[in-house]
Amino acid sequence: QVQLVESGGGLVQAGGSLRLSCAASGRTFSSYHMGWFRQAPGKERESVAIITWNGDSIWYADSVKGRFTISRDNAKNIVLLQMNSLKPEDTAAYYCAAAPRGRNFRMVAAYDYWGQGTQVTVSS
Repeated sequence: QVQLVESGGGLVQAGGSLRLSCAASGRTFSSYHMGWFRQAPGKERESVAIITWNGDSIWYADSVKGRFTISRDNAKNIVLLQMNSLKPEDTAAYYCAAAPRGRNFRMVAAYDYWGQGTQVTVSS
């Protein structure tokens, strides 16, 4: 069982930066792929950035490549999402999620555990 708590969201002007943090409970955090997802009003949830259980592979949505960076610290049970050059279209609720390492980390359905979300609003 993994419990996830996100923090770091807020209101920022276009071009600004935010860093989201996801704190995980449980001794087996290092056994999970971790992902950041977002959902804007009226839109489907989409994958933003994913890092595998050991950090060997990282995936980004095309819309955030070069602007967002995902990282994890297995010793501290945290996963971070550094977001730079933010755009109004990045406005959404952001969620972190965990998927057991034996699953395909690219599939949203692989993620069993989800945080409550943190709101990111980018003004133009």
